[in-house]
Amino acid sequence: MTTQALGQTDTRTLGQSARSEIAAIFAVALIGLGIVFVAGHAQASALHDAAHDVRHATGFPCH
Repeated sequence: MTTQALGQTDTRTLGQSARSEIAAIFAVALIGLGIVFVAGHAQASALHDAAHDVRHATGFPCH
């Protein structure tokens, strides 16, 4: 978002917006890598049981 006063652009606002977007991208990437890491080290039966419980909770027919 930029603000204009007498034809001038406030670059400070633009810089804050860009930093905010970069922080959001970094946070999402960190969460995604965390999920992949946890899923990669979890036992297969634990993942199956977790997915099975979610299917039942959402009403999805699984068997």
